Amino acid sequence: MSQQFEHDRAEERERIAFFVPSLTGGGVQRIALVLAGAFAREGHPVDLLVTRSGGDYADALPPGVTLHVLKPGGLIAARRLAHQCSGLRWNTLLRPVMAPLRASRILRHIEPLAEYLRGHRPAALVAGMSYPNLVALWARTLSGVDTRVIVVEHNTLSKTLERAGAKWRWRHLPAVLRAAYPCADHVLAVSHGVAHDVAATTGLSPACIETVYNPVVTPELYAQAAADVSDPWIDDDGPPLIVGVGRFAKAKRFDLLIEAFARVRRNRPARLLLLGDGRDRGELEAQIARLGLTQDVRMPGFARNPYAYLARAAVFVLSSDYEGLPTVLIEALACGATVVSTDCPSGPREILDDGRYGRLVPCGDVEALAEGILDAIATPADAGRQRQRADVFSLESSMQRYRQLCVGPG
Repeated sequence: MSQQFEHDRAEERERIAFFVPSLTGGGVQRIALVLAGAFAREGHPVDLLVTRSGGDYADALPPGVTLHVLKPGGLIAARRLAHQCSGLRWNTLLRPVMAPLRASRILRHIEPLAEYLRGHRPAALVAGMSYPNLVALWARTLSGVDTRVIVVEHNTLSKTLERAGAKWRWRHLPAVLRAAYPCADHVLAVSHGVAHDVAATTGLSPACIETVYNPVVTPELYAQAAADVSDPWIDDDGPPLIVGVGRFAKAKRFDLLIEAFARVRRNRPARLLLLGDGRDRGELEAQIARLGLTQDVRMPGFARNPYAYLARAAVFVLSSDYEGLPTVLIEALACGATVVSTDCPSGPREILDDGRYGRLVPCGDVEALAEGILDAIATPADAGRQRQRADVFSLESSMQRYRQLCVGPG
């Protein structure tokens, strides 16, 4: 009887849907899972929509959340639908959306997503990242339903464009976003820096972009941070452990961290643990060997529970050239870690409150990063104070606004 009551109560609550390309990746996927789980615990039917199965978080689906793998439609039909639903001219869509192979692949999910919206009628659809955001908006138009669409920008768009250089799709994407985003019920940015950057890059009015911090700090995070971890560098009383976490991609600048660590090693014993994986792994391994650091640097791969490592690290380092709101930096604070970060756009300065809760060093400055790490080892932060700062980015703080956006008066 009680199970039937819970089912009936859930059906009375508004359905919420989240759309991400896959469960492979990092911060965007984790945030979607956290929010989905929070709405499910409050009794809402929750659906997580992806374009392909599998991924790093495939077995981390929260209870009460239903996974839907959207089956792609035909590419030619998808391009026609993008043109029809966007209301934009072909030449505006051609370079950023129609022609590039990677971009056009996600267009194939406009029709399947529209079918989902017609069939399930969620109260709100939350999408993250530029191209999924466009697909969500165009699918809502095609479906004809009144589902609220909330689009979220997680990264500093101008830096993405800068690194992409002459790639067609990125140079011409801002014009498409400028036309599409006003059709969203809400446009969110994960930090004030991202909000300002999106407005400046796309030409959107800053007034239509709202900053809502990601729900990073959860009771589960604290529980995982306290969990046992079996690792030879954790179990012994060896040199200070420096930890980096993230995708091995150019923007994360793990090469800079490795170079800075080499300078740290010239001054004192230390160890570097890099948790993650990605396309640059081979280059980083070659750099480690070239610098003679193979005994002092390990790359054990993706860690489902990086928090246990962060809680035991002497120093956590973020070495990125650009971010949006770096989730892992907040997680490090929540674990009580002493942190060093590049002062990249955007997020670290906001998170660390202008350096009050961690050292900020110039982007790309290997000497400054090495000095920051050495200083952090010598003068560790107060763990309780770090955790208190992380509470600004708690699940409950974020959920207060997401509730209003998804099921409130609007």
